[in-house]
Amino acid sequence: MAPSTELTAKTDSLIRYVQPLIGTAKMGHTFPGATVPFGAVQLSPDTDTIPYAVGGKYNPEVYRYCAGYQYDDPTIVGFSHTHFSGTGHSDLGDFLVMPTTGPLQLNPGTAAAPHSGFRSAYQHANEAAEANYYRVKLDDHGILAELTTSTRTGMHRYTFPEQAEAHIILDLMHGIYNYDGKTVWTVVRVLNDSTVTGYRQTNGWARTRTVYFALSFSKPFKSYGSKDFEETQVYRGFWRKFDQTDNFPDLAGRKLRMHFDFDVAPGEQVLMKLALSPVSMTNALANMEAEIPHWDFDRTKREGQDLWERELGRIQATLPAEEDYVNFYTAMYHAALMPTVYMDVNGQYRGLDYEVHTAAGFTNYTSLSLWDTFRAFHPYLNIVNPSRNADIVASMMAHYEQSALGMLPIWSHYANDNWCMSGYHSVSVIADAIIKGVYRGDANAALDACVATASQRRYEGIGEYIDRGFIPDEANATSVSNTLEYAYDDWCIAQLAKYLGRQEVYDRFMKRSENWRNVYDPAIGFMRPRHADGTFRKNFDVLETHGQGFIEGNTWNYSLYVPHNPEGLMAIMGGQKRLARYLDSLFTMHLPDRFFANTEDITREGIIGNYVHGNEPAHHVAYLYNLAGQPWKTQERVRMILKNQYHNGPDGLGGNDDCGQMSAWYLFSSLGFYPVSPGSDEYWLGSPLVERATIRLENGKTFSVEAVNQGDDNVYVRQVLLNGKPLKGYKLKHADIMNGGTLQFTMASKR
Repeated sequence: MAPSTELTAKTDSLIRYVQPLIGTAKMGHTFPGATVPFGAVQLSPDTDTIPYAVGGKYNPEVYRYCAGYQYDDPTIVGFSHTHFSGTGHSDLGDFLVMPTTGPLQLNPGTAAAPHSGFRSAYQHANEAAEANYYRVKLDDHGILAELTTSTRTGMHRYTFPEQAEAHIILDLMHGIYNYDGKTVWTVVRVLNDSTVTGYRQTNGWARTRTVYFALSFSKPFKSYGSKDFEETQVYRGFWRKFDQTDNFPDLAGRKLRMHFDFDVAPGEQVLMKLALSPVSMTNALANMEAEIPHWDFDRTKREGQDLWERELGRIQATLPAEEDYVNFYTAMYHAALMPTVYMDVNGQYRGLDYEVHTAAGFTNYTSLSLWDTFRAFHPYLNIVNPSRNADIVASMMAHYEQSALGMLPIWSHYANDNWCMSGYHSVSVIADAIIKGVYRGDANAALDACVATASQRRYEGIGEYIDRGFIPDEANATSVSNTLEYAYDDWCIAQLAKYLGRQEVYDRFMKRSENWRNVYDPAIGFMRPRHADGTFRKNFDVLETHGQGFIEGNTWNYSLYVPHNPEGLMAIMGGQKRLARYLDSLFTMHLPDRFFANTEDITREGIIGNYVHGNEPAHHVAYLYNLAGQPWKTQERVRMILKNQYHNGPDGLGGNDDCGQMSAWYLFSSLGFYPVSPGSDEYWLGSPLVERATIRLENGKTFSVEAVNQGDDNVYVRQVLLNGKPLKGYKLKHADIMNGGTLQFTMASKR
């Protein structure tokens, strides 16, 4: 039964609607474990140890484990402290911990032979996931495992079933997207009978990543030991004078697992804290002491859940049904998992230059999946959490200043750039933040960084793009999508230059922003790969998503990717009627499975017709019916996507959540408007799902959305009033939101 009155944080809990298990099955790639908003620790179960490569070749099965957990798996390997949310590639999984009883085992075993290792069977009936809390019973050991966190520290509580010798295993080999040689080096120092410090270096998606830790137990361990699983080397040095497997306090190696041994009474609880630092073991200890100086697990859980209540309370919504509350507030939850804090309590962090820096006047963040999140996630923050987005932009500028290549981040990742995906979408996030009055730093310096990034000729075809106005097919496998994305980013640079009065930069980049025209083939009415001699590729399939010049999409979707000049696109396509027919076909045609068989992150659930909502490039296209003169179809399509692509339950997402982008689309569209072209101060109107929602703005004002006569069948908008006056043109200005007031939709069952 749906709640009958509007919720407030004082009278009802919003976190009760959060279901972290949503998206943990199939392709959602979310994790169910404990974390606080934007926390540096994501303490979550991992359900297998699938290797990245088998027989020297990529193992496609590993893709299911981008977040470490797959809902359908029957066993849990342990609980690691770092995870991405919703990504389509992966890393992390640092410092896996597993409590066990019985004979000591230091191998995780396999899914086919679970009893050959320390992993354990579990049942979903004995599993619970909440905001900042995860609980599961480990059937093979009879142990109740509970997890919670602060920003930089994970806290474990293990309840043992009977008097026994218990072990807590620390697996320093474990990782997500693991392969032999990924762990470069690991160091462990046992300081006393309850405190351990160390670090691990990896070479993965982030090429040079070092994470430090400090670990403390609530009870002294009676003994401890280790095993190095690395093959014996010819050179062994003289550390071999010691037996390093038994109670040895100074360990180093590439493939280490440790065990800590306890005698426990029936029902006894052993607690553990593990803090992270990007800088040092000393800082990790300081982070632990500053954030969780006690052993009160329930207090830590409560304090973290209070942070979630405040985060979710930024929007107070009334929705038609219980399942809508779950989808809405879980989307807000998923949109506050990444990026993550990347600095210690003293402000220190390790930069791209491998040096230690102190963040002055801002919180430093990492894990910026900008190809995904520039579209709706960062515009969402510019409304509901602008101070945080200002800090994210400051973090991007620090990245630029430390970069040996003189570039803004493409995909920022633990003092690295992993260079994933295409475009240089930092410039979109920066332009949008400055134009909307969010960024507090030097705007002209930010524009200079944008120009420098867009001028880096040796990065993925930029030189060819500058010289020819497009990237030739033979020069790049994703030549068309790169050209389209660069053109949009160039428009963002132009808008920022215009805002700052930099005319020469504006003129240059406005000209570049029209380069999308150079890959449009009027003979077929689609974007198409073009050779260096100017001719279009002959062998070309408009439905295929693989090997056709695009990344994560086909030309049916990408031919609409001109968000900065949709009017120009409509004109070159043949006008309003032609655009409307194109959109109709996109949403209603059937895309046979073979056309996305090679695209591992998309399944049938993420597709409506040939519209691929499970990938981001077409997230704006439902709103283009407004431009085509058929706004009622925008309203139909938006409400259809909301109902079709977002559900309660583990398989509730139609594709990767992609660091909050899928969730941000849901939130904007539920509120009735969407940022079709970030870098502009306009939002395009759709059809709200909410009955009422109030955004508590940081400036002290509130902005409310009301849907009069809301209902499942009432998807059409008869009238829109802004503060009691008719709003024309199906667009809303950013200033209209930030000035506070009420946007009122009158809904109907017929257009």
